[in-house]
Amino acid sequence: MLKTIEYAELEGEYILVDVRSPGEFEEATIKGAINIPLFDDEERKIIGTVYTRESVEKAKRIGLEVASKKLLYIYDKVKELEKQYGKVVLFCARGGMRSGVIGMLLSSLGVNTERISEGYKGYRKFVVEALPKLNDKVQYIVLHGNTGVGKTEILKQLECEGFDVLDLEGFANHRGSLLGTVGLGKSASQKEFESKIYHMLKGCKSSYVFIEAESKRIGNSIIPDFIYEKMKNGIHIFVDADIDFRTELIIKEYTKGGNCNDEIIACLQRLGKYIGENNVDKYSQLVLKSEYRIVVSELMIKHYDPMYMHASNKYEYKLKVQVADIKIATEEIINWVKTI
Repeated sequence: MLKTIEYAELEGEYILVDVRSPGEFEEATIKGAINIPLFDDEERKIIGTVYTRESVEKAKRIGLEVASKKLLYIYDKVKELEKQYGKVVLFCARGGMRSGVIGMLLSSLGVNTERISEGYKGYRKFVVEALPKLNDKVQYIVLHGNTGVGKTEILKQLECEGFDVLDLEGFANHRGSLLGTVGLGKSASQKEFESKIYHMLKGCKSSYVFIEAESKRIGNSIIPDFIYEKMKNGIHIFVDADIDFRTELIIKEYTKGGNCNDEIIACLQRLGKYIGENNVDKYSQLVLKSEYRIVVSELMIKHYDPMYMHASNKYEYKLKVQVADIKIATEEIINWVKTI
């Protein structure tokens, strides 16, 4: 008989299998899950349309016809996972027919299988309820500073040194500016963003968590109010660096991809109403020639710095760090943290 459990009840050795479509899986899933879809995106769309516009019975028959051709493949894949992990835990969107049908079949064939109650919806509900409680347990040490001073690099170094770090830009897959998507691909969904925050906070080793000062929105993701308020009331550090250091760091970061010039120009065009169309044309021509230094330094001095300083002047900083080397700057922060 197939056992159905809550996400919070998961224990021991297991592997999570998301049987939803690839599109659903890509938007957001449970951490650590792999995708073995019962229906692909087009099949799901067709079945859903029939379900809502024609009849439930007809949709079920189409679903059975499509699924029957994949059952042997699914059985073989899940048996391999069972050998490796001992137990396979299935879930679909709401703990309904997709995970139920596959789970009952596999269980009847002797596969050690369980199913998550309410599926991804149940997991999402659990995360939404758990996040504020985890947030209450920590105090944020917030890094402020202009674009390119190395805040993200310092966070990565702090993480390497064993400190708890909440990398909001990494979780959002966006750098938090109009040029923030260059070289990164698709931004994370809100569900994925919050899920990653939950798992990070759940694994905290101490009550202090390093985080970078951010706007409320990062790409497609919005920082939950309770986290954003706690960031504002955290311990604040100001990080600074000279213009040459910042320029080199930004050029290195934003020109990694092979089609970076096209992406940069597309972002510059969206900046037109802020920097003027003449500057967009000027900077685009320089980018096409890979003459990034003028573009970067002018954008920082004329656009980003004035905008950022207006927002950052409202805080009282417990420490100010001048960055010329990321490792040395990180050591300075670590030595300061030991005093608190």
